[in-house]
Amino acid sequence: MKYLLLVHSNPVTWGHPSFLHTEEGIKLPKAAREVLSAQLDTLISELKGSGELVALEPLGAPRDTKVVRVREGVRAVTDGPYSEAKEQLAGFFLIDVASPERAEEIAARIPEAQFYAVELRPIDNLN
Repeated sequence: MKYLLLVHSNPVTWGHPSFLHTEEGIKLPKAAREVLSAQLDTLISELKGSGELVALEPLGAPRDTKVVRVREGVRAVTDGPYSEAKEQLAGFFLIDVASPERAEEIAARIPEAQFYAVELRPIDNLN
């Protein structure tokens, strides 16, 4: 079962890994920030080792985002993310796991889940 784990963060404090750039993350003692970084590194290593990690990418800043719409054959391109929100999409993990519970377990281990949100979306298999 494939899942897209959408990692959200605050666009005001943009940077990767995003949990180190959040207001809450900045306030943490250095040792706590290092623990979170190690947690992320361990998770990524485990997922690669188990073959569950399909892809992992951070995304560029929302200020560099473009939205494209076509209405009546006319293309319109606007700046910024589609929605005005405190949280924006920061990156993603694409995983292939045995169960929904395993996907939830992995999402909960992503450090951003402690500060913002990790959205879990199943991939529809259209083949």
